[in-house]
Amino acid sequence: MQVQLTNRQQHILWATVSHYIATAEPVGSKALVEEFNLGVSSATIRNVMGALEKSGLLYQPHTSSGRVPSDSGYRIYVDQLMTHNQSLEKEVEAALQGRLKWEDWSLEALLQGATQILARLSGCVSLITMPQNNASVLRHLQLVQIETGQIMLIVVTDGYETHSTLMDLPSASEDNQPDVELIDRELQIVSNFLNSQLRGKSLMELAALDWSQLDQEFQRYGEYLKTSLVELTRRTFSPTNTQIMVRGVSEVLRQPEFSQIQQVQTIIQLLEQEQEQLWHLIFDETELEQINKPQVTVRIGSENTLETIRTCTLISSTYHRDSIPVGSVGVLGPTRLNYENAIALVSAASEYLSEAISNQQC
Repeated sequence: MQVQLTNRQQHILWATVSHYIATAEPVGSKALVEEFNLGVSSATIRNVMGALEKSGLLYQPHTSSGRVPSDSGYRIYVDQLMTHNQSLEKEVEAALQGRLKWEDWSLEALLQGATQILARLSGCVSLITMPQNNASVLRHLQLVQIETGQIMLIVVTDGYETHSTLMDLPSASEDNQPDVELIDRELQIVSNFLNSQLRGKSLMELAALDWSQLDQEFQRYGEYLKTSLVELTRRTFSPTNTQIMVRGVSEVLRQPEFSQIQQVQTIIQLLEQEQEQLWHLIFDETELEQINKPQVTVRIGSENTLETIRTCTLISSTYHRDSIPVGSVGVLGPTRLNYENAIALVSAASEYLSEAISNQQC
């Protein structure tokens, strides 16, 4: 959502979100004057809050009440206004290292311990997926010209499974018919390069290829191939273990947002009986493009594709074995949560699990 806010609007939106997260009560101008040094009158704050409401960043749950942040308001707060709690992240890493001894623990015990600690520190439902252990290893890759202007990428794994995807020839055009024999020779050279770089590696490492090592004259294939390789990985990668370790349900259900029994029941059913739906959301396959660059993903309210959790926020990040994303760690709570702390907790947990998993012989 593209909304241009003045400095004053940003400050008052930040204050409104901060106050609502802390109190769970609709926010009025008087509360902001008393709690924050905004340097403006209550009337000015009311006017600004009215403008923020017209922009869709705040809303009034009742006519006579104050205002609360919308999903869009939280999004701007997370992306532009909040500060990242790096000190907490270091504290969490130290806590995990102090309480979890990956050298002495089994993998399952390690993940269970991390899930419990994350739930207690975040006050949310904590979710950690079991790592995927069956990453297919690449045996052979080949680029084949199918017809004018179109190429097929064929991948054969160590289990002799074959996967393929089509891509358009980068230089093809109706006005300039390509030299078929020249393209065949070029494709063989690029295929040789792919095999030398990727043979013996995981299918999920396809997107991590260093294209700068490809000769300049073949660079035109790079971006097209990268897109095709990522898409191929997404289509062919399927989890073999959808188990998610869950802790903290009783804690988060005490929040006022979960006062309705029907909502509680649907969330519990999702966590206990429909984990496969949640697995595909928490283990974000778009992060295959970010190998070696783990990032925290924040899905706020209506941004969640599952209807069951569209009143919740899901914060997640992948953890890695060496350079390969094999699982995910996350927290699920109301949209009114302490985003700074939750993001720092998820980031620290994913970093710790990546180190622990990479050092264990799983």
